[in-house]
Amino acid sequence: MFVILVYDVNQKRVSKVLKKCRQYLHWVQNSVLEGEISEANLKKLKMELERIIRKDEDSVIFYNLRTTKYSSREIIGLEKGGQENII
Repeated sequence: MFVILVYDVNQKRVSKVLKKCRQYLHWVQNSVLEGEISEANLKKLKMELERIIRKDEDSVIFYNLRTTKYSSREIIGLEKGGQENII
């Protein structure tokens, strides 16, 4: 499946959340990652993020798309991030 992940976390945890997410997805912009991920890895990522974030302060949103067949992506301005995946 294709996932878009958006997060808004306390400054103290931003680097930990980004580092963990980049193990599974591609960073595309500040607090935004996307990419293909298996259901098993998505479940694993969610469990690992739950150990990092504080649910009373932080927010992580997953947009799940079963297929990218009918989706498109348009960038206006500077393209941040990249397609490299850091593990």
